[in-house]
Amino acid sequence: MYLALDTSTPLGSVCVGVGSRVVARRVIDGQGSHSSDLIPAIGGVLQEAGADLSELAGLVVGAGPGSFTGVRVAAATAKGLAHALDIPLWAVSSLEAGAAAVDVYEVELPAGDGGGHGGGGRQVSHPSWGQRPVLSEEERAWPRYVLFDARGDRVYGACYRSTGSGFEVLIPPHSTTIGAVLSENLPISVFAGDGAQRHEDEIRGAGFELLPAPYGMPTAAGLLGAVAGSPPREPVEDVARWEPEYLRSSSAQRITSSHAGSDA
Repeated sequence: MYLALDTSTPLGSVCVGVGSRVVARRVIDGQGSHSSDLIPAIGGVLQEAGADLSELAGLVVGAGPGSFTGVRVAAATAKGLAHALDIPLWAVSSLEAGAAAVDVYEVELPAGDGGGHGGGGRQVSHPSWGQRPVLSEEERAWPRYVLFDARGDRVYGACYRSTGSGFEVLIPPHSTTIGAVLSENLPISVFAGDGAQRHEDEIRGAGFELLPAPYGMPTAAGLLGAVAGSPPREPVEDVARWEPEYLRSSSAQRITSSHAGSDA
């Protein structure tokens, strides 16, 4: 049994599963609450699955990019558990988890307050979905350009193509602007993620398709799906030294660096 967790975006996600099959899951629904809600969510999914930490064979963590604090919280929690339990840790780009989630979504994300699940950082065990489109086989085969909102015109992005058993990286994770993304020589692609939603007008104006929310949002189930694909992934070699993909420094770090530069 494996534990997967991602808190790179405002909607955090935790699940336990066997292979790509999810046994139990939680969604942490709220802004800035991941640091206090993640451990209780882990306890909740283990209780629902009738398991405990000693039964885990490995961990999968969303490696970012995304919210600096959220990425750091998941990384620190996963590293601590992997060390304490002496089990392997797999790190998967949260952008790839967003691409994989297009295939593995079941009841992972809440449709909104109308579904009876409010915010405030509450853990949601079985959120409702609402309407979501059914993708054709042709659409599933299209490259998936996943964008996370990085504020202003900036986004974190990566483009993947499903191989049926995994994902081929067409454009690796990077920090960029929506204008730069749309000026790339892109293949026929479908866009997804909260960054794509923020810049919907520009994306549609450039002639690209856009999947509605929650498609493209990273989930723990997406992490399991990515790791369960082929070829097999190697776990993190040195857990203590591993660091997630921040791509951009936090605002606190940027302010510190700016002050240091002005003092030089």
